Amino acid sequence: MSQSIKSVHDVFLSVVIPVYNENQTIEAVINRVKAVPIRKEIIIVDDGSTDGTRERLQSLIEPDVHVYYHERNYGKGAALRTGFVHCHGNLVIIQDADLEYDPADYMRMIEPVIKHDADVVYGSRFISQEPHRVHYFWHYVGNKIITTLSNMITNLNLTDIETCYKLFKTDIIQSISIRSNGFGIEPELTSKIARLNCKVYEVGISYAGRGYEEGKKINWFDGVIAIITIFRYGLYRKK
Repeated sequence: MSQSIKSVHDVFLSVVIPVYNENQTIEAVINRVKAVPIRKEIIIVDDGSTDGTRERLQSLIEPDVHVYYHERNYGKGAALRTGFVHCHGNLVIIQDADLEYDPADYMRMIEPVIKHDADVVYGSRFISQEPHRVHYFWHYVGNKIITTLSNMITNLNLTDIETCYKLFKTDIIQSISIRSNGFGIEPELTSKIARLNCKVYEVGISYAGRGYEEGKKINWFDGVIAIITIFRYGLYRKK
């Protein structure tokens, strides 16, 4: 049974950060998360980084910053699976290790939980009035296709299932068996929260997308995997 969350003072937020080769941004991301005025713990899972990220993380460990290491790169889903196990807060949010998403949006993400007892909150890049960096057209088209297919199968009406910013009540995310190791985690989680009949809300967030020359990792093949995952966990009800 979820603890009742009636105000921001009731919130203990677990911030799960999957990391792979983000030596240039990880310290800045951690500092931004720490600056959010809310009780929290930061759980970092280094997914086999080879660029010095692991060594940098060792210098950033503090009482509320916990770091776990994968011996090799398994993928975002695998890193999140490890991170969720170690969450002790009553809410969990996913934070990428780059600078595309702004932790200042955490309060906006938490609001539907306090006001409407939401179980899950998605931060959409497409319904916000906040600043957005203008970037790849075909990424936008691919996201719309994936989101539309997911909505058709889950009967949800989301605008951005590929968003990093997903917030969950902890008992819900820890009840889900995650099988995807890579970026298929996004449609898998969406399918499984729909199956649980979770109360899902969506809020607008800011977004400062980066280019491939800046370290962006997702590509067209991840889109193919996302579509396969939608059908795998949607139509065929794989656990």
